[in-house]
Amino acid sequence: MLVVMQEGAPESQVQNVIDRLVMMGFTVHRSTGVTHTVLGGVGPLETFDPAEFEVLDGVQECHRIVSPYKLANKRFRPQGTVIEIGSVKIGGPEVIVMAGPCSVESEEQIEITASLVAKAGAKVIRGGAFKPRSSPYSFQGMGEAGLKVLRAAADRNGLLVVSEVMDRSQIALLTEYSDILQVGARNMQNFNLLRDLGLSRKPVLLKRGIAATIEELLLSAEYIMSGGNYQVILCERGIRTFETATRNTMDISAIPVLKQLTHLPVIGDPSHGVGKRTLVPAMARATVAAGGDGLIIEVHHDPDHALSDGAQSLFPEQFAELMGQLRLIASAVGRSIAG
Repeated sequence: MLVVMQEGAPESQVQNVIDRLVMMGFTVHRSTGVTHTVLGGVGPLETFDPAEFEVLDGVQECHRIVSPYKLANKRFRPQGTVIEIGSVKIGGPEVIVMAGPCSVESEEQIEITASLVAKAGAKVIRGGAFKPRSSPYSFQGMGEAGLKVLRAAADRNGLLVVSEVMDRSQIALLTEYSDILQVGARNMQNFNLLRDLGLSRKPVLLKRGIAATIEELLLSAEYIMSGGNYQVILCERGIRTFETATRNTMDISAIPVLKQLTHLPVIGDPSHGVGKRTLVPAMARATVAAGGDGLIIEVHHDPDHALSDGAQSLFPEQFAELMGQLRLIASAVGRSIAG
């Protein structure tokens, strides 16, 4: 259920409603907007009369939320969620671009790439220190050594870090070095991992699973948010269909759909979405045009010799050219990109 307090309702009235919800068996999640406080009650009660709350002092209105995701629902934060990490705001007017290699391979590789993507206008460097590969014989990442390299290069170039967490046991380590913890497509429904990330207060980049519906993506976000961590960024990265012309089928329509259903920021991953370098710029442009709050793009200083995902990684000059195109599109839809 959702209880919207009147504008300027004193804390005593808000607390009275919270106490009433708790007494009825609800877990209460509070969202404070510019003018109104919204209380989201999540609990086992299937039948209750919203009028019981509408008569309480300070309550403006009460609604039953029938969707299975309560906290990710747009009605919980109708003003939208903006995730602030230092000077970077994800979900605000500026489209935030994250860029870098699929995996951390060497100090030289990360230093070169970090400098290039920062110069082009990226705000976050991406790079996997632990890589979930389909084959056990493929490069699995550098581990903590890779995270140290990534953090140092990011700091020298004024960038944030996003890197993937694959297991509950890695959360503390990734939290030490990363500004954003990424949950990959394979782990979108790793509910034990999601619950533990809900206890963290680090922003989480949650990628859509390869065969997941939009509702399933939002329910995975709900797992994180139910633990108290509302800093969730949703990512459309392509789903598996019967089409074989591309690595995945990037569902651009998911972006405006998600923007209608949830208050959470939504970004696109065109690199995994199509898996072909020549197609990535077109899908990146489409993501911004569709209302995406950001992009995560694979860029490598020498993609032909990359240890993973070289075929979908942009050359630095391609990335710089794409950023110029994205600025024009962002301006056309009332957004901006740093440059």
